[in-house]
Amino acid sequence: MAAERVAVRNGAVARAVGRELRAPRTESPQSAARRHAAPRGNRLLWLGAALVGAVLALALVGLVYTPHDPNLMHAGERGLGPSLAYPMGTDQFGRDILSRVMRGAGLALLVGAVAAGIGLVAGAPLGALAGFARGWVDEAIMRLMDGLFAFPATLLAIAIVGALGPGLVNTMLAIGVAYVPIFARLARAAVIAQVDAEYVEAARAAGARPGRILWRHILPNGLSPLIVQATVAFGGAILAEAALSYLGLGVQPPDPSWGQMLNDARNYPTVAPWLAVFPGLIIAVTVLGFNLLGDGLRDYWDPRRRDA
Repeated sequence: MAAERVAVRNGAVARAVGRELRAPRTESPQSAARRHAAPRGNRLLWLGAALVGAVLALALVGLVYTPHDPNLMHAGERGLGPSLAYPMGTDQFGRDILSRVMRGAGLALLVGAVAAGIGLVAGAPLGALAGFARGWVDEAIMRLMDGLFAFPATLLAIAIVGALGPGLVNTMLAIGVAYVPIFARLARAAVIAQVDAEYVEAARAAGARPGRILWRHILPNGLSPLIVQATVAFGGAILAEAALSYLGLGVQPPDPSWGQMLNDARNYPTVAPWLAVFPGLIIAVTVLGFNLLGDGLRDYWDPRRRDA
């Protein structure tokens, strides 16, 4: 009898498990949101990466090959519209616009990389130190950052270039300094959010020095927002360089600059609109690519956006 009861009970359990396995499974709202949010973030990431990759390829090709000499003037071919020989036309001096756009892409990416790097390397350690040390160190560093932050980034860059003089190096330095307070505030917020975490307390209990805790444990866990901000700042630096060059404070002739090309085109808005269309389009595509790349990285790394 006992064996029969065990067999009946085992059979009932087996039937219940079978019904559970055959029953349709429902998806929770959170899982559905993650499933739909992840492809969106990936689309932004891949679209931004594709645009940035195209501009990077254009710049690399422009370093070794251009259809024409970007600085060679042809008096008999001034102001020509787009054609097979000149796909983007020629400017008021007969220079090939496509060649100048390609050569200018390398300078724009160089400015973006160096300026964003200066802001990241100088601002992140200052903000991390302020968030970790607190007290008068925090007050001193952040009041200095507030003083820089009181000026718009482009206006601060104009002031620095005006004091140091126009040129490529001074332009990169000026834009980088303007980005320092942005990275400092972001790093400070990231450190404050992590400074009381359990792994930090464990490191303190293990006898780790404060400097090691900050640089080896806390700061690496706050790198994600800094990398996203650096990506966005990269595009912003390119736009700032174009603005400075448009005003005559950035890259100086004969080096081609997208902003300088827009400045040359302002006297021919109806006669030769291609002078402004193609440099303006490449600036817009480049900045859009870096912004989309930054948004995609933010969605990829931020669990709150994936789980919302």
